[in-house]
Amino acid sequence: MKNELDLILPDVVKQLASCENCPLYVGNAHRGLTVAGQQSVVAVLEALISILFPGCHQKADVTGTYEESARLSLEKTAMILREQVRQAYAYQCAVSSCKDDCNKCDQRAISAVGHLVRSLPLLLQILHKDVQAAYEGDPAARSTMEVVMSYPGVFAVMVHRLANCLQQLGVPLIPRMMSEYAHSKTGIDIHPGATIGEGFFIDHGTGVVIGETCVIGRNVKLYQGVTLGALSFVKDSEGHLVKGNKRHPNVEDSVIVYAGATILGGNTTIGAGSVIGGNVWLTHSVPPGSKVYNQQPNPLIREGDGQWKTAEGPWDNLGDGI
Repeated sequence: MKNELDLILPDVVKQLASCENCPLYVGNAHRGLTVAGQQSVVAVLEALISILFPGCHQKADVTGTYEESARLSLEKTAMILREQVRQAYAYQCAVSSCKDDCNKCDQRAISAVGHLVRSLPLLLQILHKDVQAAYEGDPAARSTMEVVMSYPGVFAVMVHRLANCLQQLGVPLIPRMMSEYAHSKTGIDIHPGATIGEGFFIDHGTGVVIGETCVIGRNVKLYQGVTLGALSFVKDSEGHLVKGNKRHPNVEDSVIVYAGATILGGNTTIGAGSVIGGNVWLTHSVPPGSKVYNQQPNPLIREGDGQWKTAEGPWDNLGDGI
């Protein structure tokens, strides 16, 4: 086997290295650039969450007071993240054939990570409101600690708050890597570009999709399987998708959206205080205080006597398919 590999490996490796259209090839081969791998970004993300909620998601690493431990951990994490962000900016420049001085990538990384670090106290205040909303919104929750340590919806929102901060600063690659990590762990897909107010709670969570240009107000609650998505995708004259336009709905303050509901379109607004029932399909706005439900289904029930009935009484109009 080794002799066979010796014969074929040089040619295979040469073909792999000649992939000039591969996105990573542009940076690595021509510019000598690297980008942080997914696991490296995840490690930084987990470290940030551990600083915000020590001991809740990873083994606590506290050797002194919280202040001492947090300072050391945050300094180390910020330095690693700064290099990751610098690499991401540099890669973006390489792909777009940017002519800027490379020092700009360094300065942008320093600025972006500095902004994130300064924002952590505010993000923690917002996350506390998210946690409280989850505790108050779920009768099964026994404590806020239980919510922080075990609720997938809360974890997905933690990740989103951090990723969104970087996304707003124009950091490439890393915010999406963070959000997709949360997606893979929880089944909740929140684009890092989505704007989400405080007191946000996703109950159960699996299958929730929140698009890039969604704007969600304060104290909103979503259940599993909710989609806040795009109604259509605009294309330019050459048939390419137009990026950056408003494609996803607005959900105003204190809205509840029940399981399986689908709300689509950049011009769609769900007015404050509205309730959207399960499995509703909406592509237009509704005013504040609305209640939107599907008609009650009328299932056929075959009881022990063999007779078919509905909730309204006996059913005697059976088709051949039953």
